[in-house]
Amino acid sequence: MMIEVLILAGGLASRLMPYTEKIPKSLISVAGRPFIYHQLDLMLAQDVKKVILCVGHYGKMIEERVGENYKEKIKIVYSYDGAELLGTGKAIHNALDKINQDSFFVMYGDTYLLEPLVKIHMAFDRNKFDSLLAVYKNQNQWDKSNSIYKNGKVILYNKTNPTKNMNFIDYGISIFKKSVFKKYENRNHYDLSKVMYDLSIAGKLAGYEAKSRFYEIGSHNGLIEFDDYLKYAK
Repeated sequence: MMIEVLILAGGLASRLMPYTEKIPKSLISVAGRPFIYHQLDLMLAQDVKKVILCVGHYGKMIEERVGENYKEKIKIVYSYDGAELLGTGKAIHNALDKINQDSFFVMYGDTYLLEPLVKIHMAFDRNKFDSLLAVYKNQNQWDKSNSIYKNGKVILYNKTNPTKNMNFIDYGISIFKKSVFKKYENRNHYDLSKVMYDLSIAGKLAGYEAKSRFYEIGSHNGLIEFDDYLKYAK
């Protein structure tokens, strides 16, 4: 199976100041290496053949550092936001022409996720939907739960206004067919969370329950936790 992964790495990362004052979040050093190196090593371990990096104002810096170490190991292409932030949904839409497959994975540039991609894709194939969201039974443990998941389906996803009966959280991996984003092609700015909310209330968002906990560097606590995990893993 040819796996293509789109990684959203174009945010401003204001929550991680002062680390991100002069570098993007993807290049923050964790256990002595830029975070994106850990992500790409994980992609290589799962036999990912191609990564599409959606980047913003620090994109050239990311491209230079990644190119120095990974150009011979994995195919990486870049999609630039431009002068203004487009929102994660529009960033994906603008990168569709760089994706060869009809369906593709989406991840975030600040997450480290151990769940096997092959298993998630098998669930996507079984459900016959055009989209799938991996969720984790969080119960507000690491962050606010934002999803209701039952029997292989995300009944409701709402990142903006989560409800009390939500026990699951967006794990950080999703799969989409390109056609999902055509509905939004006339919008100049929109987020992926809007797309997933719309799909869930339309009954068209498949789900997969991840069993491996997620790690992230989107916050100072998350950064410390992931650094501790890497030390323990060794």
